[in-house]
Amino acid sequence: MQKKIIMIIPAYNEEECILNTYNKIERYNQENNTKYDVIVINDCSTDGTLKICMDNNIPVISLVHNLGIGGAVQTGYKYALENNYDIALQYDGDGQHDINYVSKIIKPIIEDQADFVIGSRFVEDNVSEFKSSFARRIGIKLISFTIKVVTRKKIKDVTSGFRAANKLVIADFAKSYPIDYPEPITNTELLKKNYRVKEIGVSMNEREGGKSSIHSWKNAYYMINVILSVLVVGIRRFKRVR
Repeated sequence: MQKKIIMIIPAYNEEECILNTYNKIERYNQENNTKYDVIVINDCSTDGTLKICMDNNIPVISLVHNLGIGGAVQTGYKYALENNYDIALQYDGDGQHDINYVSKIIKPIIEDQADFVIGSRFVEDNVSEFKSSFARRIGIKLISFTIKVVTRKKIKDVTSGFRAANKLVIADFAKSYPIDYPEPITNTELLKKNYRVKEIGVSMNEREGGKSSIHSWKNAYYMINVILSVLVVGIRRFKRVR
Protein backbone atom coordinates (compact mmCIF):
# COMPACT_ATOMS: atom_id res chain seq x y z
CA MET A 1 0.00 0.00 0.00
CA GLN A 2 1.45 3.33 -1.07
CA LYS A 3 2.21 5.78 1.71
CA LYS A 4 0.62 9.20 1.73
CA ILE A 5 3.50 11.71 1.92
CA ILE A 6 3.49 15.48 2.46
CA MET A 7 6.43 17.87 2.18
CA ILE A 8 6.17 20.78 4.62
CA ILE A 9 7.93 23.89 3.33
CA PRO A 10 8.10 26.78 5.83
CA ALA A 11 8.68 30.03 3.96
CA TYR A 12 9.48 33.53 5.15
CA ASN A 13 10.48 35.97 2.40
CA GLU A 14 11.49 33.24 -0.05
CA GLU A 15 10.36 34.96 -3.26
CA GLU A 16 13.75 34.30 -4.86
CA CYS A 17 13.56 30.53 -4.39
CA ILE A 18 10.08 29.19 -3.69
CA LEU A 19 8.92 28.71 -7.28
CA ASN A 20 12.13 26.96 -8.31
CA THR A 21 11.93 24.72 -5.23
CA TYR A 22 8.34 23.74 -6.01
CA ASN A 23 9.06 23.17 -9.70
CA LYS A 24 11.92 20.80 -8.82
CA ILE A 25 9.56 18.74 -6.67
CA GLU A 26 6.91 18.64 -9.39
CA ARG A 27 9.47 17.68 -12.02
CA TYR A 28 10.82 14.92 -9.77
CA ASN A 29 7.29 13.57 -9.24
CA GLN A 30 6.69 13.45 -12.98
CA GLU A 31 10.02 11.82 -13.82
CA ASN A 32 9.92 9.23 -11.03
CA ASN A 33 6.21 8.47 -10.84
CA THR A 34 6.09 9.62 -7.21
CA LYS A 35 3.41 11.61 -5.45
CA TYR A 36 4.99 13.87 -2.87
CA ASP A 37 2.34 16.40 -1.90
CA VAL A 38 3.46 19.89 -0.91
CA ILE A 39 2.21 22.46 1.55
CA VAL A 40 4.00 25.80 1.81
CA ILE A 41 3.54 27.58 5.14
CA ASN A 42 3.88 31.27 4.37
CA ASP A 43 4.96 32.77 7.68
CA CYS A 44 3.54 36.24 7.08
CA SER A 45 6.18 37.10 4.46
CA THR A 46 6.63 40.76 3.61
CA ASP A 47 7.85 40.08 0.07
CA GLY A 48 6.18 38.37 -2.88
CA THR A 49 6.26 34.80 -1.52
CA LEU A 50 2.48 34.49 -1.13
CA LYS A 51 1.72 36.06 -4.52
CA ILE A 52 4.13 33.70 -6.26
CA CYS A 53 2.47 30.71 -4.57
CA MET A 54 -1.02 31.85 -5.52
CA ASP A 55 -0.10 32.83 -9.09
CA ASN A 56 1.48 29.41 -9.67
CA ASN A 57 -1.12 27.26 -7.87
CA ILE A 58 1.34 26.19 -5.20
CA PRO A 59 -0.58 24.79 -2.18
CA VAL A 60 -0.07 27.33 0.61
CA ILE A 61 -1.29 28.19 4.08
CA SER A 62 -0.70 31.85 4.81
CA LEU A 63 -0.33 32.75 8.48
CA VAL A 64 -1.80 36.09 9.60
CA HIS A 65 1.01 36.63 12.12
CA ASN A 66 4.67 35.75 11.92
CA LEU A 67 5.12 32.68 14.14
CA GLY A 68 8.76 31.96 13.39
CA ILE A 69 10.16 28.69 12.12
CA GLY A 70 8.75 26.61 14.98
CA GLY A 71 5.19 27.87 14.58
CA ALA A 72 5.31 27.58 10.81
CA VAL A 73 6.56 24.00 10.88
CA GLN A 74 4.02 22.99 13.52
CA THR A 75 1.27 24.39 11.30
CA GLY A 76 2.50 21.98 8.64
CA TYR A 77 2.37 19.06 11.06
CA LYS A 78 -1.16 20.01 12.10
CA TYR A 79 -2.13 20.01 8.43
CA ALA A 80 -0.48 16.60 7.95
CA LEU A 81 -2.33 15.17 10.95
CA GLU A 82 -5.72 16.55 9.91
CA ASN A 83 -5.28 15.19 6.39
CA ASN A 84 -4.13 11.74 7.53
CA TYR A 85 -0.65 11.69 6.00
CA ASP A 86 1.56 8.70 6.76
CA ILE A 87 4.83 10.62 6.46
CA ALA A 88 5.58 14.33 6.80
CA LEU A 89 8.89 15.64 5.57
CA GLN A 90 10.33 19.06 6.40
CA TYR A 91 11.91 20.67 3.38
CA ASP A 92 13.50 24.11 3.04
CA GLY A 93 12.19 26.51 0.43
CA ASP A 94 15.61 28.08 -0.17
CA GLY A 95 17.22 25.41 -2.34
CA GLN A 96 19.40 23.87 0.39
CA HIS A 97 17.70 20.48 0.32
CA ASP A 98 17.97 18.06 -2.59
CA ILE A 99 14.76 16.38 -3.76
CA ASN A 100 16.76 13.35 -4.92
CA TYR A 101 17.38 12.36 -1.28
CA VAL A 102 13.75 12.38 -0.14
CA SER A 103 13.30 8.70 -1.05
CA LYS A 104 16.41 7.84 0.97
CA ILE A 105 15.15 9.71 4.03
CA ILE A 106 11.66 8.22 4.03
CA LYS A 107 12.82 4.65 3.31
CA PRO A 108 13.55 3.70 6.98
CA ILE A 109 10.05 4.90 7.93
CA ILE A 110 8.39 2.98 5.10
CA GLU A 111 10.30 -0.13 6.16
CA ASP A 112 9.37 0.46 9.83
CA GLN A 113 12.99 0.81 10.88
CA ALA A 114 12.58 4.34 12.27
CA ASP A 115 9.95 6.75 13.53
CA PHE A 116 11.97 9.82 12.62
CA VAL A 117 14.80 10.31 10.14
CA ILE A 118 17.28 13.17 9.90
CA GLY A 119 19.09 14.03 6.68
CA SER A 120 22.66 14.48 7.86
CA ARG A 121 25.80 16.15 6.53
CA PHE A 122 28.02 14.51 9.11
CA VAL A 123 27.40 10.75 9.12
CA GLU A 124 29.84 8.50 7.30
CA ASP A 125 27.69 7.89 4.23
CA ASN A 126 26.96 11.56 3.56
CA VAL A 127 27.87 13.02 0.19
CA SER A 128 27.49 16.68 1.04
CA GLU A 129 30.26 19.05 0.03
CA PHE A 130 28.44 21.87 1.83
CA LYS A 131 29.08 21.48 5.58
CA SER A 132 28.18 25.00 6.79
CA SER A 133 30.63 27.53 8.24
CA PHE A 134 33.36 26.64 10.72
CA ALA A 135 31.60 28.54 13.53
CA ARG A 136 28.34 26.67 12.91
CA ARG A 137 30.11 23.30 12.80
CA ILE A 138 31.66 24.02 16.21
CA GLY A 139 28.24 24.97 17.53
CA ILE A 140 26.68 21.82 16.10
CA LYS A 141 29.32 19.66 17.80
CA LEU A 142 28.70 21.34 21.17
CA ILE A 143 24.94 20.83 20.87
CA SER A 144 25.47 17.24 19.74
CA PHE A 145 27.64 16.57 22.79
CA THR A 146 25.02 18.07 25.11
CA ILE A 147 22.24 15.96 23.60
CA LYS A 148 24.37 12.83 24.09
CA VAL A 149 24.93 13.77 27.73
CA VAL A 150 21.19 14.00 28.45
CA THR A 151 19.94 11.15 26.23
CA ARG A 152 22.98 8.83 25.94
CA LYS A 153 22.37 8.79 22.20
CA LYS A 154 24.31 10.53 19.44
CA ILE A 155 22.90 12.80 16.75
CA LYS A 156 25.54 14.44 14.59
CA ASP A 157 23.58 16.90 12.46
CA VAL A 158 21.45 18.33 15.24
CA THR A 159 20.30 21.42 13.32
CA SER A 160 19.32 19.75 10.05
CA GLY A 161 15.88 20.83 8.87
CA PHE A 162 15.72 18.01 6.31
CA ARG A 163 13.69 15.54 8.39
CA ALA A 164 10.89 13.00 8.04
CA ALA A 165 8.33 11.85 10.61
CA ASN A 166 5.92 8.92 10.78
CA LYS A 167 2.31 9.19 11.96
CA LEU A 168 3.22 8.86 15.65
CA VAL A 169 5.68 11.75 15.47
CA ILE A 170 3.32 13.80 13.30
CA ALA A 171 0.70 13.56 16.05
CA ASP A 172 3.30 14.42 18.70
CA PHE A 173 4.57 17.49 16.83
CA ALA A 174 1.04 18.65 15.98
CA LYS A 175 0.29 18.77 19.70
CA SER A 176 3.55 20.31 20.90
CA TYR A 177 6.42 21.88 19.00
CA PRO A 178 9.05 24.33 20.30
CA ILE A 179 9.10 27.90 19.06
CA ASP A 180 12.82 28.40 19.71
CA TYR A 181 15.64 26.10 18.53
CA PRO A 182 13.15 23.53 17.18
CA GLU A 183 15.59 21.06 15.61
CA PRO A 184 17.90 20.36 18.59
CA ILE A 185 15.00 20.53 21.07
CA THR A 186 12.74 18.13 19.14
CA ASN A 187 15.66 15.77 18.54
CA THR A 188 16.27 15.66 22.29
CA GLU A 189 12.58 15.20 23.11
CA LEU A 190 12.16 12.35 20.63
CA LEU A 191 15.17 10.52 22.06
CA LYS A 192 13.88 11.04 25.61
CA LYS A 193 10.55 9.52 24.52
CA ASN A 194 12.38 6.51 23.06
CA TYR A 195 11.32 7.10 19.49
CA ARG A 196 13.50 5.40 16.91
CA VAL A 197 15.60 8.22 15.45
CA LYS A 198 17.94 7.56 12.54
CA GLU A 199 20.41 9.71 10.59
CA ILE A 200 20.84 9.25 6.85
CA GLY A 201 23.62 10.82 4.81
CA VAL A 202 22.45 13.40 2.28
CA SER A 203 23.81 16.19 0.11
CA MET A 204 22.94 19.78 0.94
CA ASN A 205 23.52 23.01 -0.92
CA GLU A 206 24.08 26.61 0.02
CA ARG A 207 21.02 28.82 0.02
CA GLU A 208 19.94 29.98 -3.44
CA GLY A 209 18.60 33.24 -1.99
CA GLY A 210 16.92 34.91 0.97
CA LYS A 211 18.21 34.94 4.54
CA SER A 212 18.58 32.14 7.04
CA SER A 213 16.28 32.04 10.05
CA ILE A 214 19.42 31.28 12.07
CA HIS A 215 21.39 34.49 11.98
CA SER A 216 23.28 34.56 15.27
CA TRP A 217 25.48 31.48 15.27
CA LYS A 218 28.56 33.50 16.20
CA ASN A 219 26.73 34.90 19.22
CA ALA A 220 27.78 33.13 22.42
CA TYR A 221 24.46 34.08 24.01
CA TYR A 222 22.59 32.12 21.33
CA MET A 223 24.73 29.04 21.82
CA ILE A 224 24.37 29.13 25.59
CA ASN A 225 20.58 29.36 25.23
CA VAL A 226 20.46 26.32 22.96
CA ILE A 227 22.58 24.24 25.30
CA LEU A 228 20.61 25.33 28.38
CA SER A 229 17.35 24.51 26.59
CA VAL A 230 18.62 21.02 25.74
CA LEU A 231 19.65 20.51 29.39
CA VAL A 232 16.19 21.54 30.57
CA VAL A 233 14.61 19.06 28.16
CA GLY A 234 17.00 16.44 29.46
CA ILE A 235 15.65 16.63 33.04
CA ARG A 236 11.99 16.58 32.04
CA ARG A 237 9.83 13.48 31.92
CA PHE A 238 7.90 12.79 28.72
CA LYS A 239 5.03 10.64 27.59
CA ARG A 240 4.36 9.81 23.99
CA VAL A 241 1.23 11.14 22.32
CA ARG A 242 -1.23 8.27 21.95
